[in-house]
Amino acid sequence: MPRTFTREQFHDLVWSKPLTHLAKEFALSDVALHKICKKHGIPNPPLGWWAKKAAGKAVKQTPLPKTRDGGADRITIASGELRAESELIAEAREKARVLASTIEGIDKPFSNPIVDRTIAKLRKEKPAPITGLVAVAQSGLIKVEVAPDSVERLQLILNRIAAAAAVMDIRIIKTERSTAFECDGETIGFSITETTKREKHALTEKEKAEELTHQKKRERYWSKPRSWGDDNFDIFPLRFPEWDYVPTGQLSFELEQFYLSGSSPRRSYRDAKVQRLEKMAVDIAVGIKVLTAARRDDRLRREDDARRREEERLRREIVMRRKHIEERRSEALDTLLKEVADLDRLRRLVSSLRSELDTGQLGRVAGLISFAEETLSRRQDALSAGPLEQRLASDRLFSDDDDYGFRPSSF
Repeated sequence: MPRTFTREQFHDLVWSKPLTHLAKEFALSDVALHKICKKHGIPNPPLGWWAKKAAGKAVKQTPLPKTRDGGADRITIASGELRAESELIAEAREKARVLASTIEGIDKPFSNPIVDRTIAKLRKEKPAPITGLVAVAQSGLIKVEVAPDSVERLQLILNRIAAAAAVMDIRIIKTERSTAFECDGETIGFSITETTKREKHALTEKEKAEELTHQKKRERYWSKPRSWGDDNFDIFPLRFPEWDYVPTGQLSFELEQFYLSGSSPRRSYRDAKVQRLEKMAVDIAVGIKVLTAARRDDRLRREDDARRREEERLRREIVMRRKHIEERRSEALDTLLKEVADLDRLRRLVSSLRSELDTGQLGRVAGLISFAEETLSRRQDALSAGPLEQRLASDRLFSDDDDYGFRPSSF
């Protein structure tokens, strides 16, 4: 649970032992403790002060100045985490705890409109038959499930959390399904539930009377079954619930569960023998701030990874596109070269046959030569600049559309 001091108490504490020792007691760094002192206008011993005091030299204690206008009269030190945390989470927690030091007066009356609407709705709900809990779960209202006897305490808890959160620039906002905390551009859902315990069902006086009446009817039926006129009579024993589910009064505050790579900030706060949720509002506000920082960092890291993957995909696609274009161009050029080579062979054939035809008239050969010359002329025309331009345009080659038919791989 958080610890609260007056400025005078904290000033005495700062001058009672070195800040490095005090920081360890608070699970803070001495840098963070310096920031808290500065934020609240509390002077601390200068460098070498403790060494002079240990050496028996005369030292002076700087008196506590008056509170600055608008400054807090109390200093709140939120709880630290005993478990190991990543550097990012530890840094975010320390910043949040420095900010939380200005939170005061959350035990004073405070009203949040969303909390008020939730409580009003909750008081109108009927308890569930099995659990005895009343629940609210709809857009614009906080998701809760508690016993009717816990509603008043729930209102106190939610208002204290809302008050602490507001100091740290955390708002409760409406969502599509219920509500969420909004902080630094991130939204985090939350809920409060009450636990129940299972107990062996003990028959009520009414159930005992019903069982006795039914037993007498069964005895009458079996003693004179033929004279019994109630055809609807159930000859089997009555059945009552085997278990009762009793609300415990213990509440649990849960922050939204979502996957974070490489970090696992606290998301659950529960009533215990010593600590109660209404006393943990500051710690919950710090936890929201920490979870927000972790979620933002995780989102930015994922976005950065996605951007790198997309850049790598584009690089691979460029290489594949170039290869596709090169293959199409090479294939087209090879085809043209083959056509030119075939044209040259045809030209030589025509020239050779014509030289022979001069010495002897051969009718079929003359027909071949005539057909070959027509083909030669047609093919020569097709390989000239104009028709070739049309052909390349039709095939979408040697221009900006060389990548026609390219299908990038999904890998």
